Formats: sequence, C-alpha cells, structure tokens
Amino acid sequence: MRQASPRFALDQMAAPRLDVRAFFALARDLGLRDVDIRNHLGSNAITRGVPAADVRSAAAEAGVTIISVNTLQRFNEWTPACEAEANKLADYAAACGAKTLVLVPVNDGSWPANGERQGDLRVALKALKPILEPRGLIGLIEPLGFQTCSLRSKKEAAEAIAAVDGQSVFRLVHDTFHHALAGETLFFSELTGLVHISGVNDPTFRISDIRDPHRVLIGPDNGSQIRALLDGGYAGPFSFELTEEVHAPDDLAGALAASIDFIRYGLMTRESV
Repeated sequence: MRQASPRFALDQMAAPRLDVRAFFALARDLGLRDVDIRNHLGSNAITRGVPAADVRSAAAEAGVTIISVNTLQRFNEWTPACEAEANKLADYAAACGAKTLVLVPVNDGSWPANGERQGDLRVALKALKPILEPRGLIGLIEPLGFQTCSLRSKKEAAEAIAAVDGQSVFRLVHDTFHHALAGETLFFSELTGLVHISGVNDPTFRISDIRDPHRVLIGPDNGSQIRALLDGGYAGPFSFELTEEVHAPDDLAGALAASIDFIRYGLMTRESV
C-alpha cells in the first residue's frame, strides 16, 4: 500500500555543529521522529566518545528514534581493520538503539577489475552477516554515483544481496543525489531501507561535475524520485542529508520546514491533476 505522505527524518549532516541533544531537539521541534547519527563529524557523540547509553537516553527524552548510525567506510574492502571497525560500530549502534548501520563503499578509484570487484563485495556481505544479525541490525548499502566509486549501482548491490542470501540482513540506501549521478532508472523500492534526500538546483552544473558540496535543500526538480519510491511501496523515512553550503543559514529550522512543505505541496498538487 502506498504511503500517503513522505515520512521525513533528519540526518546529522544537516546540523553537524550541534551536539547530540541539540540535534535531537531540532528534529523534535520540526515534528520529525526519526534521526540519523554520524561517526565522522567532529561534534558528534560517537567521535567525542559519548557513551551509547547516554545517546539512547537523549533520544528517548527528545522523543526521537535513531534509525541509523552512518557510516562504516570502505566496507567492501574487507580487512581485519574493517572487521574491527564493523564490530565497534555495530556494538554502538545496537547499544544506542539504532535500527541500522550504513555501509559505504570505497570511493577513491582504487578497486580491482570487474569480477574481482563484485567478488569482494560478496565477501564483505558474507562477513557482515554474523556481525549484524546477532545485534538485530540491518546493514544499509549505499551505492555512490561518483565515477570514482567501486559500487555505483543499486542493481549491482541488489544482485550481491541475493547472491549471499542476505535479504533479511541488508537493504539499500536510495540517495536522490547519487541515483541521479549514477544515471539509474531502477528504484528497488521493496529493497530500500532508507532514502537520503537533497537537491542540486543550479542548472549550470553538468551531472558529471557535481560533487557533495553542491547538495542543497530539495527544489523544484527533485520530487519525481520521491514520488516513484512512494508509488513503488516504499514506506520508510526520507532523511534530509545536506552539506556544508546549507549548514549555516540564518534559520536552519525554517529552511528545513519550508523544504518539507515544498515537497508535500508538490506531491499533493501533482496527484490532484
């Protein structure tokens, strides 16, 4: 059944300078119940060594749910160091009450040739299953659309999940930015566990030249992916994932609220035609 209206969430990238309590309060004040927390921002709880139990308590006090810990980097280059980091982050995610752990692939142009590259992905997923399953976590695989990325395609990720019989442990992150960069047309709504939303609203950019700092709040041309995911049966959260250029507006809460209203109005008016 189609979700009537997008269920919005807030990624910590939207407000990286806030400590965890202030970030949770921002989400609550926007009327959002779901948040994503990060392990690679200088002000965040994981980096600063805040105990997971304290983060869980702060989320409960604010009335928000931590839907993900983001991120295990270079997960498809499985090494003893990656395994140790996976166990550490999975422990933290489970203890703070998160539901999922985001998995991000190698994105520096350094990966083996086709065949071996896909094999390495399957090796990593097989190794992650016994880490995630006992902790009750879902691994969210996030293909990146950059040409430098070792895993650009959701289709390739979906094939790897099937190959390791991982449908009960793994889902996809659909990122509206990376979906456009990769030139994908398939949506995999039924396999999607989280959607990251942002916009690139400058028409002068060539798609091949766009990078993370160009990501801003949703604008006029970004609603089609949201609509397609809803129509495909996706019922999970749409999380605002932004970058530095929109981190410091005079009224971040107002800007986010306006974007939420913009998306809802766009979906409503399109459906009423």
